[in-house]
Amino acid sequence: MNVDELLIEIRTNVILGRVDESDEGYDGDRIGQPGVSELVNEALANGVPVKRVLSEALSDAMEVVGKKYETKEYLIPDMLASAECVGTAMDILEPQLVDAGVDSKGRCVVATVEGDLHDIGKNIVATLIKGAGYEIIDLGTSVPADRIVEVVRDKQAQFLGLSALLSTTMTKMPVVMEQLQAAGVRGDVSVLVGGAPVSASFAEQIGADAYCRDAFEAVDTLERLQREHE
Repeated sequence: MNVDELLIEIRTNVILGRVDESDEGYDGDRIGQPGVSELVNEALANGVPVKRVLSEALSDAMEVVGKKYETKEYLIPDMLASAECVGTAMDILEPQLVDAGVDSKGRCVVATVEGDLHDIGKNIVATLIKGAGYEIIDLGTSVPADRIVEVVRDKQAQFLGLSALLSTTMTKMPVVMEQLQAAGVRGDVSVLVGGAPVSASFAEQIGADAYCRDAFEAVDTLERLQREHE
């Protein structure tokens, strides 16, 4: 395959949710054909620029997946499969990004707030943000507010994503906001919040910079906030 064909194949396999050749894909008939991991490695072996893999394959593919999700053609498992493909591709590309001098767009800390052990939504957000060119520091689940603030301060993160799936745990979000303010770093970080019980009005109430209903909106919001900071 030439370079353009390789990029098209990577893009297609991300959309179909095929991590490797053992995956059948969304259409169910591709077992044995190269998946994202094989194709990305082939692209690198053939000298395809990392930036082209990111922009013309991964980013373009997830834009398509986002539209399919919005129109309900894709459900959450389909989106998860595509997000896993992007995560796999980014793991392969990461050493090459440094060598190629591809600068991170910014540093983003993500965490599920204290008391909440749900991580699927957070993981999807982290994967897509990483695929969009941001450095991700994933603190995991049930993270105390003081730990979140400590990492934001020490790592000088420009962005913070907070997730909660329960109405009882989203009350920890304003605690994080208060501690960011007390630590004197609130003005240095843009805070995005999301999760099933969270809303735009709640985000405004606690002083967050944005509410994101899903991972795709989180990426769009980061891009907008970054432009505003330039």
